[in-house]
Amino acid sequence: MRVLGVSETCDLAALYLALQAEGHEVRVAISEPEARGTLAGLCPTTADWRAELAWIRQVGEDGIVVFESVSEGFGALQDQLRADGFQVIGGSAYGDRLENDRAYAQDLLAELGFPSGHVWTFPGPHEALAFIADNPGRYVLKYSGPDHASSDNYLGQLADGADVVAVLRSRSAAAPGAGDPLILMRFIEGVEMGVGAYFNGEAFIRPACLDWEHKRFFNGDLGELTGEMGTVVTYDRTERFFERTLARMEPHLRAHGHVGYVNLNTIVNDAGIWPLEFSCRFGYPGYAILSPLQADGWGDLLHAMVRRTPARMATRPGFCLGVVLTTPPFPYTRKQVAEPVGLPVLIEGGLDLRRHHLGEVGLDAAGQLVTSGLYGWTLVATGEGPTIAQAQREAYRTAQGVFAPNLRYRTDIGDRLIKGDYQRVADLGLLDD
Repeated sequence: MRVLGVSETCDLAALYLALQAEGHEVRVAISEPEARGTLAGLCPTTADWRAELAWIRQVGEDGIVVFESVSEGFGALQDQLRADGFQVIGGSAYGDRLENDRAYAQDLLAELGFPSGHVWTFPGPHEALAFIADNPGRYVLKYSGPDHASSDNYLGQLADGADVVAVLRSRSAAAPGAGDPLILMRFIEGVEMGVGAYFNGEAFIRPACLDWEHKRFFNGDLGELTGEMGTVVTYDRTERFFERTLARMEPHLRAHGHVGYVNLNTIVNDAGIWPLEFSCRFGYPGYAILSPLQADGWGDLLHAMVRRTPARMATRPGFCLGVVLTTPPFPYTRKQVAEPVGLPVLIEGGLDLRRHHLGEVGLDAAGQLVTSGLYGWTLVATGEGPTIAQAQREAYRTAQGVFAPNLRYRTDIGDRLIKGDYQRVADLGLLDD
């Protein structure tokens, strides 16, 4: 099989390396100049993915194009490539809208029967400020559109919303004008958890997974909101929650020809399931943390998605826990903070693609694994086990065998689940018996 990865910063490096290890031919197009050192010496790369389409077409049904991003226009481009006869996995114009147009997504979720009335949409900060003045409360601030990072969001801490007001005023002063569309969500106490599954253009491939992300930079959920610092995932006891949530989206995704991974993030509590947002693409590092629990190889899974078979995939029992290992300038970029690339990355006992999921790394001229890329998202260390605690121990054993200058990671991934959050979800009746 031939796989062409279409990427801006090469977030799916571990997936491409796994495909290559399975014997598939892989080429990756990386458009961001500062990211082109990623996978150097490890996997063939190219600057122009369009020039590789003939290479994909040569093998017919054995050629697959994988898109990573939900950047503006990429979904529509994937739809057009499918219409032109290419097998494309990643997203769709519809998926882009679900993820980037938060107001549209919340309206749809309300139509599907989810709780509503806790989200308000505004064209800019001035209208949001007026709303908070009339309706003091604790809010979560989020922006719509593909150009906003997780760090742009703000989780309010004060009961009257004064801190959200201060953030809005500060940003308005820094960038005068109407501003970008935004939403305010009423803060909802509960357990944050996601549900995700692969959609093959007609139906979800079962089973779905459940995930619990840790997004803050530091232990104790302090510091910057990052893309993700670690996650706990499982394919066990997931059907009940999936049927109550993501399964409702199946006819909508089918109608729009979406092919790729879809995740819905939620808050759960005694009052119900409160949807937060969609991710309609391979999530990093979620895809890497799921990988050890997927009994079939990535090639088999991608092949099944484009062939629209089977209805189920083979998975392993238990939990997988992943820890994101970063180097500076993370959680910022090298366009914001000057930090060198090419720092050595050493792995005690050697590289194991099942446990070490490489991110922004490549090989230097001497064959040494070194840091690369735009962010400092170096790799993910994973561990598995029949319990979250066992998976946690294995993941941190893996992490402790990785060495790089200024390497850092959270040491509390999974703690809240072990101490009660997972049992709380079970007590709410949201997991299979």
